[in-house]
Amino acid sequence: MTAKRTFDVLGGLALLTVLSPVMAGITLSLALGSPTPGAGVLRRRTVAGLGGRPFTLLTFRTRGPLASLPLLLHVVTGRMSLVGPCPLAPTHRECAGEGRRRLSVRPGLTGPWQISGRSELPWEERALLDLDYVDHHWLGMDLTILARTLPAVRRRRAARFA
Repeated sequence: MTAKRTFDVLGGLALLTVLSPVMAGITLSLALGSPTPGAGVLRRRTVAGLGGRPFTLLTFRTRGPLASLPLLLHVVTGRMSLVGPCPLAPTHRECAGEGRRRLSVRPGLTGPWQISGRSELPWEERALLDLDYVDHHWLGMDLTILARTLPAVRRRRAARFA
């Protein structure tokens, strides 16, 4: 097992342990507050994983960063990494041709695109950030990106409510 994968498993398990009460609360809230009985608490979407293998990505049916908490399960099981390129649908244009390079690493919960402006960036710039990550990633870069993710999310959230 590589250092990155070991870090993903240990980090993912630690985060799941710490955040499990939050995840349980969100699950309960969504289940009890759903206007449509049986709608479920999770949203499913097919994305391309390592080597282009498709898998079903699970997120909560809510807005904001808390919706992504179920992605930690994908990190622990090896479908995703804590840090990596943005997960895309297998049919997305960036999963073909030159963009196929992005499939040589696991998609990530966060990445350079998230700490660099996320949705405010044009798609082409996000794609370039992902490809640069694929070509130059190392554990130190992952640690830096992880350290900058929460402040970046907080800044965006504060700007939205200002």
